Amino acid sequence: MGTIYYYMRISTEEERGKQKYSRQEQAIKSYCRSNQIEYDEQDCYKDDCSGKSFDRPRWKKLISRLQAGDTIIMKDISRFTRADAEESYQVYMDLLNSGISLIFLDNPTVSSDYIKKMMGIAEEQSIVTRTALQGTIKLLLIVELDRVETERKTIVKRIKDGIQASPKQSGRPKGQIEKLSDDLQTDIKLYLSDRSIKQVDLMRKHQISRNTLKKYIQLMQQAN
Repeated sequence: MGTIYYYMRISTEEERGKQKYSRQEQAIKSYCRSNQIEYDEQDCYKDDCSGKSFDRPRWKKLISRLQAGDTIIMKDISRFTRADAEESYQVYMDLLNSGISLIFLDNPTVSSDYIKKMMGIAEEQSIVTRTALQGTIKLLLIVELDRVETERKTIVKRIKDGIQASPKQSGRPKGQIEKLSDDLQTDIKLYLSDRSIKQVDLMRKHQISRNTLKKYIQLMQQAN
């Protein structure tokens, strides 16, 4: 068995501090615990830059270390890329053909094991030609990338438009994270990882004061 690596990527300002990788890190560590994998921080690579290009310092460092049989674990496919479909597909297939496994925790249908199983069944049964199969893989990648990006944009728009997805819970925080509604917790987590969202967007949507919002944010940061 090869080495297991972990990759995280964000594109936020440094001012958001240590919170910026917390959700990805928690998801990966939880997966490791469930699968009896010993998480090693030295094998974790983190980029703070756009996913529109694969020209990222830590990603390139990780790629330079990979050998056949190694595995890369990521929270979701958007950490891998938001680049154009052709480039994404080419990088994905290059890794796959080199014997590198990719695990996307939130997108299992485009994880390497699923794709390899699908390819094996298709070839064994002579269901489709290799060219057609490659087109299907590319389509799966496009669909998943589009779905993740659409969900992110929808949440950001909902926050900025002040649209409430669930009933607002009134009252000020009393020191427990459970006092926050699920909707507000989700929005604050996104605020901590997306610099385009402003505090005023959250205040408008949830109809709370700036001081109340700051207290909620502090509770979220302490909980993490």
